[in-house]
Amino acid sequence: MEHAGPAQFAAGKKPPFGQWLIEQDKRTGAIGDLAKHARADRAFPRNGGVKDVWKRLNSIQVESEIYDAMEEAELDYLAL
Repeated sequence: MEHAGPAQFAAGKKPPFGQWLIEQDKRTGAIGDLAKHARADRAFPRNGGVKDVWKRLNSIQVESEIYDAMEEAELDYLAL
C-alpha cells in the first residue's frame, strides 16, 4: 500500500479529508475504490472532515467493504 508523505504538505496545510480521499482515486486497492465512489457521488462532502464522510456513508448505507476501506483511509490520512 502506498502512503502519502507529510512532506508533500506545507506545515498546517493538510487538505480536508474529503478532498484528500478523492485525490486517492489513482491508488490500487480498497482506498482507490473508495475514492472512485466518492468522486462519483455528487453529494460527497469534498471539503468535509472524516466525520462528514462517515455521516455520508452511513446515510447512503454502503456495503461493508466500503466501511472497511473508510477505516483504512482514515488511518492513512491521520498518519500524515
